[in-house]
Formats: sequence, C-alpha cells, structure tokens
Amino acid sequence: MKVLVAMSGGVDSSVAAGLLLEAGHDVVGATLKLWGGISDSGCCTVADVDDARRVAQILGVDHHVFNYTEEFERHVVTPFVTAHLAGRSPNPCIECNRHIKFDLLFERAERLGFDAVATGHHARVVAREGSHYLVRGADDQKDQSYVLGYLREEQLAHLLLPIGHLRKVEVRDHAERLGLRTWDKPDSQDVCFIEAAKGREEFLRRRAPLTRTIIVDAQSGEELGEGVGELMTVGQRRGVTPARDGTRRYVSRVDLVAQRVEVGPLESIMVSTLGLDEASLTFARESLESGATVLAQCSAHGSVQLATLRHEGNWWLDLHAPARPVAPGQSVVLYRVDDPTVVEGAAIVSAP
Repeated sequence: MKVLVAMSGGVDSSVAAGLLLEAGHDVVGATLKLWGGISDSGCCTVADVDDARRVAQILGVDHHVFNYTEEFERHVVTPFVTAHLAGRSPNPCIECNRHIKFDLLFERAERLGFDAVATGHHARVVAREGSHYLVRGADDQKDQSYVLGYLREEQLAHLLLPIGHLRKVEVRDHAERLGLRTWDKPDSQDVCFIEAAKGREEFLRRRAPLTRTIIVDAQSGEELGEGVGELMTVGQRRGVTPARDGTRRYVSRVDLVAQRVEVGPLESIMVSTLGLDEASLTFARESLESGATVLAQCSAHGSVQLATLRHEGNWWLDLHAPARPVAPGQSVVLYRVDDPTVVEGAAIVSAP
C-alpha cells in the first residue's frame, strides 16, 4: 500500500512511519509548513521540520514539505482570534486537524495517488461490518481520539494510525530500536503559533485591541480587580484572586460587552447541562436520539462522564453528575457507554 505519512518531527509520527515501512508499505513522509511567523513551541518550528527530514533519511524514505501557511491563517489563526474577541475559548488544534491535516492533506494524497494517509495520533481505526469507527488509543494517558472525533467515515476508511495500539513508552522503545533521533524528544504542549516566551496576550494584542474588564465576586458583588476579558475562560482558576478565607475562586461568566468577569467558589460554578451547537452535530456514525445515554469528554485531557442527550428546541447534554463548566467554543466528543468507540464528532459547546 502506498502511504503518505504526516511527519511532524515528533517521536509518534516518526515511529508511525517506521512501523509502516517495516510492515512492507511504500512510505513517503510529508511535513506541513503551517505557521509563517515566529514559533518557539508546538510543532511548527524549523527544528521540527529538520527532525522530520532527518528521520526520513534514516528510514530511507522520500520526504516532502507542503506549504499550507495561507490556509492555516484562514482556517485556524483568524478564527482563533475572532473567537477570543467574541468571548469564546477556541481549540486551534481541532481546527487544524479538521481543515488542514484531514482535509487538505487527504485531498493532496488522493491527487498524488496514495492509498492512505497515516499520522502518529494515539487512537485507532476499527472496521466493523463494512464501516469504520474511531476508537480510543491503548494509552489512556495519551489518547487523542478527542481531537479526531469529527472525522468522517470516508476519511477513516483511508486513515492509518500505526501507534494507536501502543503505550507511549512502547513508542519510544520502537524509536530507539529504529535508531530515530526523536526517540527521547518531549511531546509538544503549546499552541504552535504562539511564542511560549511571549504568550497569548501579546499575540492577540498584535492583532486586535483587548478589553479591560472588572472582576467581580458573583455572590457578594465585591470588585476584586481588573483583567483582560479575552484572556479569561469559564472554569479558569489561574490569575483569579482567592477569597479572604483562602477558598479558590473560578471564572463563572465572561461578558465582554459589559466589561465584566464573574468569579465564585467551585461549588457555585458547577453545571449539569451543556448546550450543543446544532450545526456541529452530524449524527453520521450512529442514529442517536433524544434520551440516548453516552460517555462525554469535554477536554483533550479530561475524563469521560455519563450523560444523556436531550432535544428540546436545541440539543442539550445532561450530565449525570455536576462538573466544571466548559467554556463556549470548546468541544465535546461522545463515546459509546459500553466500549471506547466515538459515536459523535466534536460538538461545539454553546453559551449556557
């Protein structure tokens, strides 16, 4: 099989390419140049491209760099800024996967005559009764099915995830065995187009004026200080002044129009219902109906929790136990209750 492997320069995609080559596939590596600005974090640095190229040389496979900087700006960076200015908390990694890695890259692979695209994500594709399903990766601590939860059947049918059955330590063992320079490379953690040394505030300020907001205790009405509204996220604790008795306070509401951010103790901000953006729901994999019980994951590294889908004018997700609120603009991925199969794509959480 002729396979185009998306190689980010990290250990996971490096091993994915190596394992596919060992399995007898015709492998070609491709690194995506996405961010045209300065980057010192994430997966878009010059060093990452060099690492991918060196790994390809070690494996003896061809390697190409595809330039998608204009598309990345249009589909990821601009929506990221726009969402912040509207008081939402976007997930740029999901949008990058959705529009670039599993849209434009798939289109190019098909044009170039490849049979499949492969990535180093910790997730699995399982074929059942003629259909393809996305399933959690074997390593619970590294599972990335959350950021792939929106993939369509036709994409899953041509997607290979060679390391999804491995734990991270096993991936590194394979990298060392294969003599890959990335075997001990740390995982990327940050948004790739934001310099770690300067941060999100400076990035946003270069593109738009930000809003000074008053931070108010939602219960007492006490003014606690000022903040930058676009940098405050529902559920956030960092940067929020604790109560006089030391009780931690969390952001419960961000209102940029009123220039007001409300905070309160954790028990006061817990929620039992999440509103879902109906336009983001496809119900492409399973015929989910109002009243269906599912497992819901509301962040990339969050735990799953039981929930029930409800349709009353709009789609709602009723959590079986109260949880910290999910900021508008974030995503929810739904799984079957009895196995780790994704049943619904990344549904965008709407404002309560």
